[in-house]
Amino acid sequence: MLRPLSLLNAFFFACFALAFEWARVSGATLTGTRRVIVHALQTRIDNIGTVTIPDVIATICTTTIPGATTALTTVIERSTANPLDTLKSLLLYYVLYTYGIKVYRHVRARGIRRCVFENVKAAAKYILLLFLALPPGRSKVQSELSEVRRDIEKKLVPDGAGVERHLELPPQGLSLERILKEMERMDQEMGSNNSSQDEHRAKGVDWRDGKISGAVYHGGLELTRVIVAAFERYALTNPLHPDVFPAIRKMEAEIVSICLRLFHNPGGAGTMTSGGTESIVMAVKTYRDWARTVRGITEPEMVVPLTAHAAFDKGAAYMGVKVHTIPVDPITRKVDMKGVRRAINPNTIMLVGSAVNFPDGNQDDIVALGQLASRHDIGLHVDCCLGSFVLPFLETSGLADGETDAEGKVRYKLEPFDFRVKGVTSISCDTHKYGFAPKGSSVIMYHDASLRRYQYYVNPNWTGGVYASPSLSGSRPGSLIAGTWAALHYIGSDGYLASCKSIVTCARQIANAITASIPSLYVLGSPPSSVVAFASRDKDVDVYEVGDAMAKRGWHLNAITEPRGVHIACTKLTLAVVDKFVEDLKACVEQARLAPEGKGTMVALYGLGSSSPVGPTLVGEVATIFLDTLYQA
Repeated sequence: MLRPLSLLNAFFFACFALAFEWARVSGATLTGTRRVIVHALQTRIDNIGTVTIPDVIATICTTTIPGATTALTTVIERSTANPLDTLKSLLLYYVLYTYGIKVYRHVRARGIRRCVFENVKAAAKYILLLFLALPPGRSKVQSELSEVRRDIEKKLVPDGAGVERHLELPPQGLSLERILKEMERMDQEMGSNNSSQDEHRAKGVDWRDGKISGAVYHGGLELTRVIVAAFERYALTNPLHPDVFPAIRKMEAEIVSICLRLFHNPGGAGTMTSGGTESIVMAVKTYRDWARTVRGITEPEMVVPLTAHAAFDKGAAYMGVKVHTIPVDPITRKVDMKGVRRAINPNTIMLVGSAVNFPDGNQDDIVALGQLASRHDIGLHVDCCLGSFVLPFLETSGLADGETDAEGKVRYKLEPFDFRVKGVTSISCDTHKYGFAPKGSSVIMYHDASLRRYQYYVNPNWTGGVYASPSLSGSRPGSLIAGTWAALHYIGSDGYLASCKSIVTCARQIANAITASIPSLYVLGSPPSSVVAFASRDKDVDVYEVGDAMAKRGWHLNAITEPRGVHIACTKLTLAVVDKFVEDLKACVEQARLAPEGKGTMVALYGLGSSSPVGPTLVGEVATIFLDTLYQA
């Protein structure tokens, strides 16, 4: 049975096909054809669910355009007399109609100017790649990439006479003492390759210094001991066998329950995953399967902000979903809601909002996105992987209302983001970030259990028995679940509240210092949580040069693009060095003002990616070389 949406498409296609067929057999002008199409599309059908195909044809044939009835009657008579010719025409019209709709939706979502820009950029990239494929260009590119490979290998792969490589199994097993000694030696190898351990530390490699943005979410040595004890107790467990390891099943269910309550949906559902990326990929898979089953959508599309995590693009690539990327407001850093509205079409399966986003730590307008999702009856996923266990405690901490600056403007205010917002249907939260759980643990939550079922994979026909798994992995380490459960219970609500206060206060101290005392820089948006991103307002100060100068002082910060900027994700380790960060940042701004243009690593890599048509291709090749190097023993 045709659904209303399918019938509406059939009606539009009938208008399209009959209009062009009329033009073909009657010699009508393009203007006349256009009038038939426009008039038919403007025809309103009050009860679309009860309309039949004869009704559609009757509607078209009774149109009041002069001469239309006679012409269309002629079309029908000729079509009956030449069915094969008519079939060929209909196939042609179907192809034109289908691709016409796709082009229209694509242009509507992006706008004409952006489409032109994207096509010009693509053409420029193609021409440049052709040039680089010629012998002179190819040899130069290969030479540059070879140098990049050597640089990456020098940084990541230990080399020298003292380096011992373990490329095959030892003839006899090693003792625990020997294994620990070898691990200790491997920990020292990179330092010894850089002349001394002191130099190794000076480069900021030791995460204990607190100079690394994010990456290591350390909850203290006592917590580490608790996690290690849980690992030891449950090292051999696997939640794939809940009958064998019932305690692990119970712990996982309780972790999900704790997170659901933190995000104000105790009656909801969820699962654990291996990290934020898998949580997001699972959300994309869930909405794709839901839309295919419930809506019959076979060409799914999703609408995401420019600042959304790259895992959404990854999930879309895995699941065959088209992505509409919407720009953000340059001042607030929130997704442009007009752009989101334009991008929604009958194939849209989900919207995405961040709380907070990775690039600049700002929050999208989740309430407005929820209203749109409710209106169109589609999913809304809130990415709270980085917000983690900070955002749920901001209200209690007293920091959610932000601060009022000298001009009376409110900064850093947290807006509604969780399941209390109407329209929010799923949320991802990384327990291994500000939950201080061991790496490899995250939670994906859904509004209800019926939606979660679309995440599952179930195969009842396998010869090995019924195969069912809740997420991508089959076997999973029960020790990670136990470590996460132990961390949540060891820290407790009071511990998370205290860490929320200290970390957010630290981030706001950095943001306020940049605003008040570093006029060459400005903070992007009004970040309510733990991430602060800054860009340059001074044409003489390249922010990537600032990042390079900070790296030489031991800071490991993240470069971002659109706009060119640098960010720091504050952790508990940052608290002790926040004053040092501000002091070094001031000095590095002045140093960057005098730096020769484009000499730093960050400038060379990210500057190319944002300023050259072929930049993303070459940067992507560098990233591929980096990944290859990771597996070089």
